[in-house]
Amino acid sequence: MGTLTSIWNRAFAVLGRVSMYRLVYLALATLALVALLLSFFGLVGPDPLQLIVTLAVLSAVCVGVDAAAQRVLNLPWRLESSLITSHILLFVLRPTLELVGLLGIVIAAAVASLSKYLLAWRGRHIFNPAAVGATVLTLLSLAWPDLGASSWWVGTPALAAPVILLGLAVLVRTEKLRVVAVFLVFAVAVAVFRTAAQYQAAGVEVEVLDLLWPILWSSPFLFLGAFMLSEPLTLPPRRWQQLTVATVVGVLAGWPIPIGDVTLGQERALLVGNLVAFAFAVRTAVRLTLVARSEPTPSVQELTFRVHDRLAFLPGQYLELEVPHRHPDARGTRREFSIASAPEDLPLLKVAFKDGKTTKPLSSYKKALAEVQPGDALAITGVWGDFLLPKRDAAPILMVAAGIGVTPFVSQLRHAQAAGLDRDIVLVYVASDSSELAYRDEIAASGARVILFTRDRPADLPDHWLWAQGVRLDADGLLRVVPDIGSRHAYISGPAALIADLAPALERARSITTDAFSGY
Repeated sequence: MGTLTSIWNRAFAVLGRVSMYRLVYLALATLALVALLLSFFGLVGPDPLQLIVTLAVLSAVCVGVDAAAQRVLNLPWRLESSLITSHILLFVLRPTLELVGLLGIVIAAAVASLSKYLLAWRGRHIFNPAAVGATVLTLLSLAWPDLGASSWWVGTPALAAPVILLGLAVLVRTEKLRVVAVFLVFAVAVAVFRTAAQYQAAGVEVEVLDLLWPILWSSPFLFLGAFMLSEPLTLPPRRWQQLTVATVVGVLAGWPIPIGDVTLGQERALLVGNLVAFAFAVRTAVRLTLVARSEPTPSVQELTFRVHDRLAFLPGQYLELEVPHRHPDARGTRREFSIASAPEDLPLLKVAFKDGKTTKPLSSYKKALAEVQPGDALAITGVWGDFLLPKRDAAPILMVAAGIGVTPFVSQLRHAQAAGLDRDIVLVYVASDSSELAYRDEIAASGARVILFTRDRPADLPDHWLWAQGVRLDADGLLRVVPDIGSRHAYISGPAALIADLAPALERARSITTDAFSGY
């Protein structure tokens, strides 16, 4: 268990260095290259020239429409977003060299790109763009069959292994592996049951295992889950809501419901799931104005914003902050930050992060964020996360924070204090030295018992704070300073390596919730 946790967290740390958009694009581009190589041997449906021409047309249309729309709306252009849409459509539509078929490809690509702006709510698209484009083309093909339709040729055994490997990289980065696993279980199980029922109705006996593997490897479920359902922008913020959406899409994809001449299968199933997600949490881009900058420690920057739109979040959740800038690097224009303030502090909102002064070279995002001045406008493009304390106030809690990983705990402690909650909380706080202990006053005011791990002894410690002199924070050290860990719900926020090191001790807790980060 500890070894698997360590491998998982280190993989997350490595993948976290690349933006989600860039990683998804690279995975899809690699899959397209694999498909092209396989096409030379006749192992996939399209031939090489069909793949090359279709992808060129899709890319040109998606990039052109996105660039034009974003210029008209005065929005920052994201090349990766355009290329992701074009590459997904490559695997969903039927590649062709026919002129009428290529016209259908152009229509699907244009509709997919336009849907990001026309089928949107306050700056956030509601539906998966590729699913919209494929659905419109399928509906048009009912009147003009030569236009083509969605074919999902990606569902072939030859591409199953590449889809799994590349999809895993995406799911680890987006932390949606559990969500897609639930989708696959329902989609495959329902498809097997449906196929078995059809065989039985025809008087044919068939073994379940004889149906299971062909459905899993020869269906588009793997691609649909890894590269479309997992899109964070069209999923609701809470895990239970995401699992509900995964279940709905899985059932509809596994047993398509006929509606006239089409069925609610694959992309239409995903569109229904998108609607369910939208009903759970209406997506909105929240406008902010920077009020002030401060330095809680020599290496930490704190930003205080004033929120101008309605914003709802729970203590422990994180937001995605967009800082548009020219020539973004591989990690793009968006980053995730744990919220350091409590809901009761609104309309003021705070985030904190390592300032990166000692990091060379600086990312384009860090440079752009450093140039944001009080009075400048930014936007939150989403709030997510299940790093939430138990609802039962009497449940004893262990918080373990390393460095700036303390921010979600500050939000939770401030909320508990503002709400008058009396919770049994122990905070183990690790920092390089005493000067790097952020939010001392806020933590002290909460009344939580605090155990500090720093090289030097902090001055003027409150009565309920302890400096763990001579105790190294590893699994044994954690058990030594928190002997009643078995009665507590453990929450840990810090680098993936620390989470892996403490896993043997944390596994003794009543439950474990992690919030790994890899820097911004």
